[in-house]
Amino acid sequence: MARYIGPVCRLCRREGMKLYFKGPKCYTAKCPFEKRPFPPGKTAATSQRRRRISDYGLRLREKQKLRSVYGVLERQFRIYFAEAVRRKGHTGQTLLQLLETRLDNVVFRVGLGRSRSEARQVVRHGHITVDGRRVDIPSFQVRPGHVVRLAESSAAHPGVKAALGQARRTPAWLEAQDGNLAAKVLALPTRDQIDTPISEHLIIEYYAR
Repeated sequence: MARYIGPVCRLCRREGMKLYFKGPKCYTAKCPFEKRPFPPGKTAATSQRRRRISDYGLRLREKQKLRSVYGVLERQFRIYFAEAVRRKGHTGQTLLQLLETRLDNVVFRVGLGRSRSEARQVVRHGHITVDGRRVDIPSFQVRPGHVVRLAESSAAHPGVKAALGQARRTPAWLEAQDGNLAAKVLALPTRDQIDTPISEHLIIEYYAR
């Protein structure tokens, strides 16, 4: 499985906002973005210089930001976009629904991982079942009615135990069960239920150029 293995805090600095790749650390003063809130490769002095970003650059950065948030590489992201275009409805909302209903994201949303990268690892190591069947594919698409559950033998996983110790609000399109050890997918998320700070119309314009 291909994935980004570089320094994730550079991605936050590049986008100019926190993307919460490191879970609890991102909420503390130790977060690198708090110490250096300017793009990588620059100093605090040079970052003060104004630089005009073209319309193309704005759309590109929005697309890259969405890719980074969900941990999707370019080729896979293009597949998601093509599927969103093929389906009926608003392309931008459909794209976000496809990304939001990835299994690793659902595991993160229900609180079985402190970050999406940690949730992806939990899935890859076979700690998650869907409707009673073990699934180790992070990109697996969950559907309404699916029940995502932590395998009984995985309750002692240190990452899961640490994640469960944090208070997190489960989105309305998921129903937490068994003390957040499981979640039922009630429906596909609507746009107002997805809190990802993205302007999806810019991504549509990027691919329509």
